[in-house]
Amino acid sequence: MSTRSNRLLLGIALAGLILESLVSHPALATDKVSLFKVITAKDEIIIGINDDQLSTFEAKNAGGVAKHLVQKGTLTAWQYAVRKAEAGALEQAPLRQVGLMSTEALRVEPYTTPLKIVPLPDVTGQ
Repeated sequence: MSTRSNRLLLGIALAGLILESLVSHPALATDKVSLFKVITAKDEIIIGINDDQLSTFEAKNAGGVAKHLVQKGTLTAWQYAVRKAEAGALEQAPLRQVGLMSTEALRVEPYTTPLKIVPLPDVTGQ
């Protein structure tokens, strides 16, 4: 193979590697979702908040979410739950939108998972 063919092949392989890393590592995707566990007196719920919404809070952490909830009184977020993907692997995915009230929430803490986190659905077109 010529040098030009080698460079072309290397370029295609590099482009494929970059695309694969964006698909397999959701933390590098533009629609990054942060998960939080909201604990009440009765139960607990895992919620997902995307970076756009999180950037409107005072801090991009559990304290910022808790402070926003107390200041505003309510917060609409996506409930996340574990599901099986089409390929059979488990993933953390949005289940439904929920409303949280500050009077019910006792604690907000960051939630980590080894599973792939599915981005929030696009509801802007509705």
